[in-house]
Amino acid sequence: MAAAVEIVSFGYLHAEPPTAHLTIDLRHHFRDPHVRPELRYMTADDAPVRALVLMNTPGIADLLVATVTAVRAFASGPSAGVITVADGCAGGRHRAPVFARVLAELLQAAGHSVTVCHRDLDKPVVQR
Repeated sequence: MAAAVEIVSFGYLHAEPPTAHLTIDLRHHFRDPHVRPELRYMTADDAPVRALVLMNTPGIADLLVATVTAVRAFASGPSAGVITVADGCAGGRHRAPVFARVLAELLQAAGHSVTVCHRDLDKPVVQR
């Protein structure tokens, strides 16, 4: 069953996670472009960041598929309404928005109506 889905990418270091039906924490198990000085000030809008997150991070593809499956489960429930998926990384500029964009593409291909919001993409780089 197709559903309306809202995806919110965010950074845990900026504020509390948004309220969501499903929250994906990308901080600890997936490669962080922030640790590479040449990528630190780039964002998910830049091809090198997308390549590192998607092509060079084991497990990301499986997590994307699992998230699509989870959304399908929420959509098959008896209650109508928008399903909210929040995905977060440390600063919200790299992993989370890349994941959100690919997730949106997969969900749209599955027939869902999808909106995407990148809460922290344009915020300054968090210095750790």
